[in-house]
Amino acid sequence: MPENRRFLLKRRPDGEPVREDFDLVTEPSPELAEGQFLIRNHYASLDPAMRGWMDAGGNYMPPIPLGAPVRATTIGVVEDSRAEGFDKGMWVMGLNALEDYSVGVAGGFTQPIDPDRVPSVTNYLSLFGAVGMTAYFGFLEVCEPKEGETVLVSGAAGAVGSLVGQLAKIRGCRAVGIAGGPEKCARLTTRYGFDASIDYKGKDEEDLTRAIAEACPDGVDIIFENVGGIILDAGLMNLNLKARVGLCGLISEYNTPPRGIRNLWQLIVKRAEIRGLLVADYVERFGEGAAQMGEWAAAGKIAIDEQVDEGLENAFDSFMRLFAGSNQGKMILKIA
Repeated sequence: MPENRRFLLKRRPDGEPVREDFDLVTEPSPELAEGQFLIRNHYASLDPAMRGWMDAGGNYMPPIPLGAPVRATTIGVVEDSRAEGFDKGMWVMGLNALEDYSVGVAGGFTQPIDPDRVPSVTNYLSLFGAVGMTAYFGFLEVCEPKEGETVLVSGAAGAVGSLVGQLAKIRGCRAVGIAGGPEKCARLTTRYGFDASIDYKGKDEEDLTRAIAEACPDGVDIIFENVGGIILDAGLMNLNLKARVGLCGLISEYNTPPRGIRNLWQLIVKRAEIRGLLVADYVERFGEGAAQMGEWAAAGKIAIDEQVDEGLENAFDSFMRLFAGSNQGKMILKIA
């Protein structure tokens, strides 16, 4: 059997993860039982949610066991199979791990994909994967945008946020994005078509509240929230009546004790609502969302950027880009 490199969770991170929390080991690849197939992972999606899976309490998924490989969505090729419907050479996508080889089970989370239907097979981890579907269903169904409304997106230069801004424009809304640094803010307007951008760096909550008011003089009807902390609190101070907040993520609090929302009272003042959103609720409708996103992309209405780092040995550095904000687009690790 081929050797299998595995990126293991050695201990639970205390705050921001460090290298010592992980270990890269080499083991024999697993033997297959009836109904199983062996996947050679080619690419893995690196997502902020993975940080929550490392904690003892987990979040919407059970915690990664200590000594187990770090869980991740991967795409790869079936190398060997004892499962009907999963033939050798078939491309598949599923929730597996950061390792060279994973075992799939017929009837499980791993499903066949067709690389010929997309410009790059990595698009299954971005536009046509959880990222694209989070933006599609999270914005269009949870936030319920209406033409002419103002949409404020935090983490707007990220994989999900950049798509939400573009969907807002497709729906006839005004899109304002919050990002870190002049380069990312410029990309919001020149690459993704946002109407305005706000650089959060060097600003406290009062500064951010004022900057949002200047960029959104008619108030904010929708917040698509990826960051939390003072950015969310500043946004809440600019809500219009009957505004909606779609809560997608709180990346500013993943490596620190939770700060919590301090301006929640604005939901009362403005008779607004806040709803959490999780893409897993829409898995059965991924085909619908992917078809529409593909149509818009083909028409030039949606741009998607991917940053593909190479090498399982670089998994830690690539993962930490998400928290440093140094990635330029959807963060993907090339394993094969």
